[in-house]
Amino acid sequence: TNTPEFGAGSNTTNLVYGATGNPFDPTLTCGGSSGGSAVALATGMVPLATGSDYGGSLRTPASFCGVVGFRPSPGVVPCAARASAFMPMYVLGPMARTVADVHLLLEAEGAPHRLDPLSSLRPAGPVAPLAPADLSRLRVGISADLGCAPLDRAIRTVFHERTDLIRPAFRTAEDRDPDFARIEEAFEILRGLYCVEEHGERLKTHRDLLGRNVVDNTERGLRHTIYDVAWAKAEQTRLFHRFNALFDEIDVLIAPATAVSPFPHARLFLDEIDGRKLATYMSWYTITWALSMVLASVVVLPAGRDHKGLPFGIQVVGPYGSDERTLAIALALEAELARNEKTRRPSPDLDWLARQSRRMSP
Repeated sequence: TNTPEFGAGSNTTNLVYGATGNPFDPTLTCGGSSGGSAVALATGMVPLATGSDYGGSLRTPASFCGVVGFRPSPGVVPCAARASAFMPMYVLGPMARTVADVHLLLEAEGAPHRLDPLSSLRPAGPVAPLAPADLSRLRVGISADLGCAPLDRAIRTVFHERTDLIRPAFRTAEDRDPDFARIEEAFEILRGLYCVEEHGERLKTHRDLLGRNVVDNTERGLRHTIYDVAWAKAEQTRLFHRFNALFDEIDVLIAPATAVSPFPHARLFLDEIDGRKLATYMSWYTITWALSMVLASVVVLPAGRDHKGLPFGIQVVGPYGSDERTLAIALALEAELARNEKTRRPSPDLDWLARQSRRMSP
C-alpha cells in the first residue's frame, strides 16, 4: 500500500504514485505514513494490515480513516530493517478494524528476531486470547494536549465531549497532563539523528532526488553537535522516568489521536494550527510523537466523527511494556464506545466514494 517517501511525513503522497485520499473524502489526506494500510482497512479491501510508527505513522492514519492502530513497545514486533538497530522509537505494529483483530495479527508479528537486539519482550508462539479489562476498576487520566501539543480548538471540544461520555465507565477519571517539558527540543535532535543514520549517505549522493521532508530532517540533524545528541538522549531518559511515574497514580491515559481534522492532501503538512505558526513539519502531530519519545504502548480507537463529520480517534495509552494490558483496556473501551451512536466506529459510504473517484479520474 502507498506511503510517503521513506515513510517521512504524516501525509501519504509521493512522486511515484501520488496522493492516497481519505476514504471519507478523497480530496483530504488519509494521514501517513501508513496511510495506504488505513485506507485499505477502512474500505474493506483487507481485514488486517501492517504499519510502522516513529512519530505517529500508523496512529494518525488510523484516526483519520476510522480504524484501529497499535503502536507497541519497542521489541514487541521485531524490525531488522533499521539502519541503527539500537534506535527504539521506530517500531512496527498491527492495524485492523477491531482491537481483537489487531491482537490476532500481533500474535503473528510478535516474536524474538536474532537481527533485532530489541526484540525480546514477547515470547514466540501463541498467547492467551485477549480478555477485556474491567474499566470500573481502573483510574483513567485524560489529557487533551499532553501538556505540550498544539491542538485545534474544535478538536479539543470534540475530545472533551467524547471523554465526558466515557468517564462514568471508569473507577475514577481526572484530567492529567504528563510532564513533557523540553520534549520538542529533545525530539528534534533525536529525529535528526535518526534521519542522518537513515538518509545521510543518500543526501550526499542523491540530494536532488529526495523529497522536502527527508532533506529538511536530515539537514537539521547534521547541524546538531555530539553534545546536543548526548543532552537529548539524557533528556529522553528523564522524560521516560517522569512519564512512567505517572502510572503510579493512574492505570491508563487517554488523549486525542490527532490535533486537527483531515486536511487537503495537496498540502504536504500543516504550518499553523489556529493561527499559531508551527516550527517544523512535525509540529502538527506532536500529539503522537510525544508518546513515541517515552516509548509508550498506544492503541488508537475510533470514537465517532468530529465536527466536520470526519473520523475522530483517541489514543489509549499505557507505559512501556504494558502492551497486553493496554490492548485489554482498549478492547473494553471499544465495546463501551460502540454502545453510543456518537462514539461508535464510522464506516465510509463506498457507493459515494466510487462516484467521487470516477469524477476525479482524468
